[in-house]
Amino acid sequence: MKLIYQHMLGFLLIIVTTVSIIGYAEINYISNQAYSQNYKRMEEYASSLGEMAASNERGGTARLNSNFLNQLQFVLQGDNVHLRIFNNQNVQIYPKTRDNLQLSKNVFNTLSHGQEIRIKNNNKQDSYVGRSKDAYTGVLVPWLNNKKLIGIIWIGSRVKNVERPIYMAKHNLLNALIVTLIVGLILSFILAYYSTNKIKRLSRATNKVAAGNFDVQLPHKDSDEIDQLAGNFNRMVRALKKADGEIKAQEKRRDQFMADAAHEMRTPLTTINGILEGLQYDAIPEESKPKSIALMRQETKRLIRLVNENLDYEKIRSNQIMLTKTNFNAHKVLNDVQIQLKQNAEKSKDKLVVESPTDLPIYADRDRFTQIMVNLIQNAIQFTQDGTITVTGRRIEHGTTISVHDTGIGMNSKQIKYVFERFFKADPSRAHHGVGESGLGLAIVSSLIKQHGGKIEVKSKPKKGSTFTITIFDKGYEQFVAKK
Repeated sequence: MKLIYQHMLGFLLIIVTTVSIIGYAEINYISNQAYSQNYKRMEEYASSLGEMAASNERGGTARLNSNFLNQLQFVLQGDNVHLRIFNNQNVQIYPKTRDNLQLSKNVFNTLSHGQEIRIKNNNKQDSYVGRSKDAYTGVLVPWLNNKKLIGIIWIGSRVKNVERPIYMAKHNLLNALIVTLIVGLILSFILAYYSTNKIKRLSRATNKVAAGNFDVQLPHKDSDEIDQLAGNFNRMVRALKKADGEIKAQEKRRDQFMADAAHEMRTPLTTINGILEGLQYDAIPEESKPKSIALMRQETKRLIRLVNENLDYEKIRSNQIMLTKTNFNAHKVLNDVQIQLKQNAEKSKDKLVVESPTDLPIYADRDRFTQIMVNLIQNAIQFTQDGTITVTGRRIEHGTTISVHDTGIGMNSKQIKYVFERFFKADPSRAHHGVGESGLGLAIVSSLIKQHGGKIEVKSKPKKGSTFTITIFDKGYEQFVAKK
């Protein structure tokens, strides 16, 4: 069943149930009122006749003679009221009958004690006064004079006359129910259509997103839960669009990396293959063989480095490496890295400067810290020409911070956003052989910093250089700073 029909059925059930409960209560109230008023009217008639009977010194029944009662019955007959009178011997004295009609013993005893009896329907209840062709409702009232029974009167009217208002109420209720159902059907359709239309729009939007369209946005007013769902849907789509953009950018960088890696591998492989063929056919002069072998060795190391960087990144990213953290002097490591990379800096006509106190304690894995600094400085050398690369180290509260600042080409905001992504290259055309050609250096740095419980920040402007700042916290403060 469609949702709109479910909503309509739900609204109609609520309406019908509500009208039925109200109608039942109203009919029950009208019924009780009708019978209560009828009982009260019959009791007033019986009380008036009882006063007349009690005023007669000879028992009162003589004053209520047959002629008077016949005239009274004729008057009351127009109001559909009928009466019977019994004497204190439980014999019906009016109207006269051939048979001596009597009340049942239990009923007579009850009345003798001054208790009256109300009869709602003489054809359905116990036959207090016998059954009749037309159903009657009325009262049996004892006449007492000085607590002495002088007679009993049964006075009643036809049930159908008493229940006439009840029939009218039922008829009106039925009409009201029909009108309510028609109006309720129209209103429930409008309300259900309004609710389900929002869900339909959400469903259509979901199908578009499933088809790959992430530009879908639903208008909403936050007036109900469906609007809140629409707002959550919009946020989800924006997040999916962002993730899709990042995935596409990652795929693009991966494809670029595969192309670059294939190119980088093809060159040394071609070189190695050419030298091997020359050695095989003695095409290389004897004096050139040592140089050729050295070139093969250099190209082989280059291939090994490309493979190792990828393997290293995968291990770091999947937490497959174990960090052996110790306290050591970072100043010594920075000096060693300076000596190691000085030659690379000179090739780019760069000046490599280290500024740090001679005692710069740090709590980290020494080998991985060295790898972090090598990658950061190599990255700075790669994008700096005829400039200065400054490595600054200093202590902060509960940790050590080290900055690598260069005066190179810099980056824009979009490049900064993806600088730590795998395969990303800010300027692929500036890549030098042996210096960050894989696009994995900064991704490895970011992963290692995270595993150390530290943080890394980058500031850069185009043509004004870049500054990478890492912070590694002392033992026991990594988790505290992360929560903070």
